[in-house]
Amino acid sequence: MLYATLAALGAALVLFAILGLRGGRGDLRLDDYMTARNSQSATTLGLSFLASGMGAWILFAPPEVGAFVGPLALAGYAVGSALPFVVLALCGPAIRRRLPAGRSIGEFAAVRFGNGVRRYVALISVLYMACFLAAELSAIGGITALLSPLSGGVVIVAVAVTTLAYTAWGGLRASLATDRWQALLLSVLLVVVGSAVLVDMPALPTNAALPSVPAGEAWGVAVTLVIAVTTANLFHQGYWQRVWAARDVGSLGRGALLGGITTVVVVAVIGGLGILAAMSGASLGTPPMPFFALLAPGWVSLLALVLAVTLVASSVDTLQNGIVSLLVGESERETRSGLSLRGARWITVALMVPAVLVALQGYSVLRLFLIADLLCATAVVPVMLGLWSRMSTHAAVAGALAGLAGAILPGWILRGSLGDALLAASFPGGAPTLAPFVGALAASALVALLVAALRPRRVWQVE
Repeated sequence: MLYATLAALGAALVLFAILGLRGGRGDLRLDDYMTARNSQSATTLGLSFLASGMGAWILFAPPEVGAFVGPLALAGYAVGSALPFVVLALCGPAIRRRLPAGRSIGEFAAVRFGNGVRRYVALISVLYMACFLAAELSAIGGITALLSPLSGGVVIVAVAVTTLAYTAWGGLRASLATDRWQALLLSVLLVVVGSAVLVDMPALPTNAALPSVPAGEAWGVAVTLVIAVTTANLFHQGYWQRVWAARDVGSLGRGALLGGITTVVVVAVIGGLGILAAMSGASLGTPPMPFFALLAPGWVSLLALVLAVTLVASSVDTLQNGIVSLLVGESERETRSGLSLRGARWITVALMVPAVLVALQGYSVLRLFLIADLLCATAVVPVMLGLWSRMSTHAAVAGALAGLAGAILPGWILRGSLGDALLAASFPGGAPTLAPFVGALAASALVALLVAALRPRRVWQVE
């Protein structure tokens, strides 16, 4: 089994490296390295949105939500995973028109609200993507240890080195080239693994019933997941890079629609397997991992491991490019010359060192993930309101500050203690709760709109 695992994972990673190195070019200009501007078709973008958003998290979170909360919460998760693409399809064309040479949501914030807001947006984006990157590498280490005799640390390092080999060389174009094939491969592997699980699964008990919780609790989980996933992914720089990589606004809209539809299908199918695992009466493990509870040892587990590596590689290379793009953009704003292409490549390599070190420790990053999601929720409405001509810098700053206060206020009211409210907003135990997210969104939106109405900025200004 060890040699078969090494051969399968080695073949997959070598394939990704070859595709990425062929898709990228060593003589790129820095802007092309960061954005692949105006070059990608709708189909390529749609497959890229699917591959870059589908990490190893889909093998854990949707099945667990389906198994313990039921179909309603799973539907919320699926919709929340696809909503960022809908927002990109609706708002991306307007941002492209107003900022044709842009690269990031941070640059949009700088043009509309100034460098202070831009730095805050960049900080949130980097924090979110760093958590995502560490989580993906940690996940593949855990999955490898669960499904094979191979050391998880070996695969963590192998995935990091392989993705670096082509992203540092070819930038976003290399990531886009691998995304097409990774999206197709993960679709095929998902169908094969899912079919094998259904064929081998014993008949459901006669008293089998759909997992369910009280309707109010299920709705709360569903809404929380929709808000958390949507707001966080709107600060995912990898997605915003693809806004400018699109050949035109029509390609962007169709690509985002394709990415959203396929994402809903993939999340629903994998989450549905979690529901089946709960209905079958199988032991879900401690901590619970419903998807893996259905896997029989042998070739199905091996294919599931290849699926996991494909998912991780497709998201990690996007995160590498996204973080580097933000850091390069920040450098260009802080200095006259900015970074060279060589400097950008070294940053790509350097940023992976702490991510790999964190992943090798096997830490759980779920709580950090939720905190980063909540930070995104405090600022997303004021930033996106930048498309409204009356929106001002004062309104954006006031809205973001109000979002921070709104994230804490529900817990303060319910518990009567500021300390307890701060603890609740940090999600002890890694359990997502609705109140901080609703408070952050509502407060940021209301204050931003109120200040914009009192102190409007009526003319769009481009620096």
